[in-house]
Amino acid sequence: MKKNYGVSVYQLIVGLLCVLLLEPVLASNLPSHFVTSWTSSPQPIWGDDFIFPTNIPAKLENKTIRQSVRVSLGGDSFRIEMSNAYGSIPVKLGRVTVGLPVSERDNYVLEQTISVTFGGAIEATIQPGAVLLSDIIPLQILPLSSIVISVYLPERTELGAFHWDGRQTNFIVSGDQSQASVLSSKRYETTARLLISALFVENEGGSAIAVIGDSITDGATASLDNNARWTDFLAERLKWQNTAVFNAGISGARLLSDGMGSNALSRLNRDVISKPGLKSLIVLLGINDIAWPGTLFAPSSERPSLNKLIAGFTQLAEQTHLHGVKIYVATLPPFEGALSDTALSDYYSEEKNALRLALNNWIRGADVFDDVIDFDRILQSENNPNKIGKEFDSGDHLHPSDAGNKAMAYGIDLTIFTNQIGLKLAEEGAKE
Repeated sequence: MKKNYGVSVYQLIVGLLCVLLLEPVLASNLPSHFVTSWTSSPQPIWGDDFIFPTNIPAKLENKTIRQSVRVSLGGDSFRIEMSNAYGSIPVKLGRVTVGLPVSERDNYVLEQTISVTFGGAIEATIQPGAVLLSDIIPLQILPLSSIVISVYLPERTELGAFHWDGRQTNFIVSGDQSQASVLSSKRYETTARLLISALFVENEGGSAIAVIGDSITDGATASLDNNARWTDFLAERLKWQNTAVFNAGISGARLLSDGMGSNALSRLNRDVISKPGLKSLIVLLGINDIAWPGTLFAPSSERPSLNKLIAGFTQLAEQTHLHGVKIYVATLPPFEGALSDTALSDYYSEEKNALRLALNNWIRGADVFDDVIDFDRILQSENNPNKIGKEFDSGDHLHPSDAGNKAMAYGIDLTIFTNQIGLKLAEEGAKE
């Protein structure tokens, strides 16, 4: 028997009426547009035999961790992401709160706190190796403003991950002080980040630029508690374009090999591609790949060849482009004399510098990136192009000072991100 696939006039009318009646309901349930405004990339916690201390307690029980983060882009509401990356056991959260500080000067004196829920519940568990996303927090936050996040851990907890160098003084105190306006005076201080890994703001029309890098991006020598990384200065410039800048830098990070964190290719999806609102990626990596071998960091490691570095950058670009994200690669800044007064005095050599120069030359001429940011030329000394300019040097001849970080951010031509000829004029006009 022949089947009838036609539609009667009656069925068509009923179908149209259903669509018209349901349309307002469906529209109201559409997901909000969230943009990544801040991140802290997880690192596996290392053992006592590593050359740097972890600066965190080995175990936490009946403790509250209070951390301040400065967002880049604001929004009408936000969500936070908690991470148990590298953890082997679940982490139980007794309560998580967010608070607004009274002022930037008194960053941990809170005018109000709001309890964060996860699936409607105050308590939650982060499974091993997993992330946990909060419910929407109905609190408006402004661009370049601070949010204080408090996490109460009621049970004995051994963390598998942290972010070692947050460049922000954070506190650990006894008991559940997650809702306290002011913490008790007995505090354990650390500049590490614990458990919180991202903050996403509700912002229609907003977008984000990610930066993946090493200690120069992480802000190793940026002044403490002052938001003076080069990514912070870039966020200030892009505030007027409704564009977030989130920092996926890890001190000691490398492109090809694991260092003080996983290699860039292995963490690209977790720390960059998976984040909402992403439009562009800036990469500043490679100096640790070149300089670590032969030092205390990696005494028996072999230095990668130029071809291996090129293959790594090419693969990074191809994976980024596959997701429709633009990629901008930065040249490696000069580092002659780096760490010369430390146990890592062999960090620099003429052979290592020759590889850096060869890599920079390839980056400048490569056709696999959307554009190049030439931090080498921005930071180099007028008298010696292999050294950081004195006015930009933190003193260790490797990491920029606050002035150097600002020069990096303001040396970037913002039109590479927007293709708007009048962008600089608009930025200057907004400041007046």
